[in-house]
Amino acid sequence: MHIKANGISINYTIDGPQDAPWLVLSNSLATDLTMWDQQARDFSDTFRVLRYDQRGHGKSEAPAARYSFDLLIADALALMDGLKIARAHVCGLSMGGATALGLAQRHPERLDRVVVCDSGCASTPQSAQQWEERIALAQKEGMEPLVESTAARWFPPEVIARNPPYLDRARAMIRNTPVNGFIGCAAALADHDFRTNVAATRPPVLFIAGEKDAGGAVATAMKGLHAALKGSRYVELAGAGHISNLDEPAGFTRALREFLAK
Repeated sequence: MHIKANGISINYTIDGPQDAPWLVLSNSLATDLTMWDQQARDFSDTFRVLRYDQRGHGKSEAPAARYSFDLLIADALALMDGLKIARAHVCGLSMGGATALGLAQRHPERLDRVVVCDSGCASTPQSAQQWEERIALAQKEGMEPLVESTAARWFPPEVIARNPPYLDRARAMIRNTPVNGFIGCAAALADHDFRTNVAATRPPVLFIAGEKDAGGAVATAMKGLHAALKGSRYVELAGAGHISNLDEPAGFTRALREFLAK
């Protein structure tokens, strides 16, 4: 389904009972809402699950521009407004995780509980340079040259070697990401910081990290976020990489379910 929100057409899908509490799932860069298929199945018994394609991804509109997290947060809020969602739980991974934490910091009155997955929620000079290099490559050659390098960053070597079926699905999502959308969202990732003010975040937050995401660097960063935010929770998924809900879906769902049940 599509809705006009914040000036663009946003693709979304809804599962679960009409009177259940809302759970919004926000995708990572170079994926689409199908990255959450397992979680939609797992949670649609007790939640009204809203999945959407972030700006420039999947079947959502992909304007040619450098996006910002201000824009991505405004998209999510406009989507909630358009669907008449007064309050929701929000869970996002990587780019979606930063979107979720940004929403929590700027619009706490709209959120119940927040789950931030596999995101340090701040750029660095080094990461900004890496994003600009990937932007330049996508501008010149499209998404194909980014498929294997992105998969290698997302998934631990032993997962790549085992080659489970979801790996090809992930490669297809990367390959099919609109170039405009990749460039726009990569620009947002090159310049964001929700870490500095994390201690002031009001809604309850669960941080989830794959143990092997970026060789453990993301888990370390997220432990820092957890330490800075009093009352937050932290769960590390053993053996999982960057797309932790695909690598360890059972552990991911268990952590999310326990947090949302409180």
